[in-house]
Amino acid sequence: MKKLPELFGCMVFNDTIMRQRLPENTYQALKRCVKDGTPLDLNVANIVANAMKDWAVEHGVTHYTHWFQPMTGVTAEKHDSFISPAGDGGVIMEFSGKELVKGEPDASSFPSGGLRATFEARGYTAWDPTSYAFIKDGSLCIPTAFCSYTGEALDKKTPLLRSMEALDRQAMRIVRLFGNTSARHVITTVGPEQEYFLVDKALFDQRLDLVFCGRTLFGAKPPKGQELDDHYFGAIKPRIAAFMRELDEELWKLGILAKTEHNEAAPAQHELAPVFTTTNIAADHNQLTMEMMKKVALRHGLVCLLHEKPFAGVNGSGKHNNWSLSTDTGLNLLDPGESPAENAQFLLFLTAVIKAVDEYQELLRLSVATAGNDHRLGALEAPPAVISIFLGSELSAILEAIETGQPYGRRKKEVMTVGVHTLPAFPKDTTDRNRTSPFAFTGNKFEFRMPGSALSISGPNIVLNTIVAESLRQFADELEGAADFTQAINALIKRTIKKHKRIIFNGNGYDEAWVEEAARRGLANLRTTAEAMPHFLDQKSMEVFTRHMVFSEVEIRSRTEIMLESYNKTLNIEVLTMIDMIQKQILPAVFRYIRDVSLSITAMKQAVPDASCTAAEETVRRLSALADELSSGVQELNVQYEQAHAFASTTACARFYADSVIPAMQKARAAADEIESLLGDEYKPFPSYSDLLFRI
Repeated sequence: MKKLPELFGCMVFNDTIMRQRLPENTYQALKRCVKDGTPLDLNVANIVANAMKDWAVEHGVTHYTHWFQPMTGVTAEKHDSFISPAGDGGVIMEFSGKELVKGEPDASSFPSGGLRATFEARGYTAWDPTSYAFIKDGSLCIPTAFCSYTGEALDKKTPLLRSMEALDRQAMRIVRLFGNTSARHVITTVGPEQEYFLVDKALFDQRLDLVFCGRTLFGAKPPKGQELDDHYFGAIKPRIAAFMRELDEELWKLGILAKTEHNEAAPAQHELAPVFTTTNIAADHNQLTMEMMKKVALRHGLVCLLHEKPFAGVNGSGKHNNWSLSTDTGLNLLDPGESPAENAQFLLFLTAVIKAVDEYQELLRLSVATAGNDHRLGALEAPPAVISIFLGSELSAILEAIETGQPYGRRKKEVMTVGVHTLPAFPKDTTDRNRTSPFAFTGNKFEFRMPGSALSISGPNIVLNTIVAESLRQFADELEGAADFTQAINALIKRTIKKHKRIIFNGNGYDEAWVEEAARRGLANLRTTAEAMPHFLDQKSMEVFTRHMVFSEVEIRSRTEIMLESYNKTLNIEVLTMIDMIQKQILPAVFRYIRDVSLSITAMKQAVPDASCTAAEETVRRLSALADELSSGVQELNVQYEQAHAFASTTACARFYADSVIPAMQKARAAADEIESLLGDEYKPFPSYSDLLFRI
């Protein structure tokens, strides 16, 4: 294997490769395009395309693809070869600037939410030069945006790039007010921590619910779960370590900064965290990370589960979105510095985020809304569905002092000692980590803990960028016309804290008392996707996205429709899978067990007429009752399945699934799980939780 510095990025057409292979004037033109957003001349594109093709061919590549991210939540590819016919009957390898810059995939089978009719099939992909091309599975992959024939965004990349530009515009207005003339851009950066489960593929293949739904619809609680906390940060098993080692290598080849890996809280659960990078690239890299996790797992006889809640009774999987703001000169605008109480620029950006999260809490909640994540949020393992901000004791005290007009006494940096003279003392952080908070300040960034593990991080970051841009716009409008800048900024910060402090909560977000307190504060508690998604169409939501040109009104309506459709279809698949498993696997297993136990009772009474068979008879009675209950549950689910398909509105259908179908599924599951606990092991129709979680 290559040494790590040589391995890293070896499959990426990155800046180093471009410097080596492009003429200086072409390289500089491309850099201007990336840095300043200037149009790329076709002649320059032709030179770049030819160099990119030559580099790829040297790596054995024969095909290229425009790699894009439609509204399916996964990536898409259409592969074309480099070959063109030659006059002598042979072929030559060609790749033009036009082919690099633009593609025309069929858009008819991708979700559009009514943006186009089925017969209007044309769609366009456009090269995103801010994200490097790379080689994957023997093909040259070119990161692209994806839009319809009429110009509306059909993907997740386009609005993400728009939101980054919107935040850049408004943040630079603030930066200039503080006298910074060297910075040219403000960049959002993200580091998404990725949680996932690994299960044995042979066991996975025997579970129809895992195959079709990505999560278990049935499963009795095993004798041991995560209650001993022995899996978290525990020694990594050799088979898992081998998977992690190969995954790191594959990600490093693609220039992905995979950094930290460890066992998570639940058995069979793990986490990978990368180094921070620009939001657009972080989103691309996270999509690749999820894809590589699945591919590498298969090579080790494993299956990677990215569902937010694949197993009941143990922790689900999130994707903690660590978000921050920096200038292109490297200044972190969310870094408090040594004296945060005296750092007006930091306090202004901090209060802009507080204001944004409070005013647009519904948008932030719906940005993580999926059928899978509904099982995780509020389950005492993840933040509640109520949005709040954790700031920690020092920042909260600073804001309180500003609001009340009281002087803030600067705290001396506390030193931690652990009572062992051979261990060094070290400075204590001014802010703790609150694992129960949905949106926690963690030193120089915010950690948004609500996104689910399977989610594209584009959605949450589109919302974050846009709503913070709106706060900064309002701040800049007020401050740019101020006669006394210092007085104006002090008044603005004080007023903002007073108005929006209800969103700040430093306590235990898992406590039911907080949900009650949040209601008293007037904070939204949108427990399901069906409750959250309609808020995308609120007037203030429409206004903030259209004002900053992140979404048009028609794009907002289409995305609302797409996300509700996805929710409904996901639950539809789960209902059909549940019915299938009950009828074809669980009930037949119960009947076999009842038959065999009943035969045993008869045989015992024939052999010993006075024999007591109370335990066996009670088991038969209980299983018979549960089988009847399960059979009735199937009938109810069939009726509800038909009712769900009668709704003309996706919104009404989603509410029906959330309010009626899911409770019926939970009722059927309760009966099935009790049946599993009573069956003999040899009668169980599919692998149990004990098998899936502990047999690697």
